[in-house]
Amino acid sequence: MQLVDSKEIAAPRAEVWAALLSADVLKTCVPGCQEMSGTPAEGFEAVVVQKVGPVKATFKGAVTLSEMAEPDSLVLTGEGKGGAAGFAKGGARVTLTDSASGGTVLTYDVEAKVGGKLAQLGSRIIDGFAKKMADQFFESFRAAVEGEDAAADSEPDPADDGDAPKKKGWLGRVMRKDEG
Repeated sequence: MQLVDSKEIAAPRAEVWAALLSADVLKTCVPGCQEMSGTPAEGFEAVVVQKVGPVKATFKGAVTLSEMAEPDSLVLTGEGKGGAAGFAKGGARVTLTDSASGGTVLTYDVEAKVGGKLAQLGSRIIDGFAKKMADQFFESFRAAVEGEDAAADSEPDPADDGDAPKKKGWLGRVMRKDEG
């Protein structure tokens, strides 16, 4: 299964690049992700729970980053084993370019393969599921970088004296945690 698409993100390319390298951001964006740890240099380990058709499985796997050309492009490669359900492996070539509106265009080319019981479900189910997962990941990533999910963080902080500027997006939330 192959999927090519792009998302416009209202954030500078350097901020989008940093988010791609953050285990915390990736964890919040991967649908069904229970755990994510590691570093860009050593790779990430993840636990993801997913249901594909009638098959529900917990996948334990690894994600590596390669061909990193900061802040222009990188390749994410992942492989997960779901026990009796089978395995999933795939990768995404991600390219970042400046948009005309001052943000960043994130273009992705995803390829995914499955085996075991998952492969028996048929290519239409698998292809539809893989497209849905990729779309959910990159839409969640866009929202995380732009700070759209910061509505839950927008409740007044009793320790905030109101003078500090409000920070936006994942970087602002990370900085706010560090300040506390």
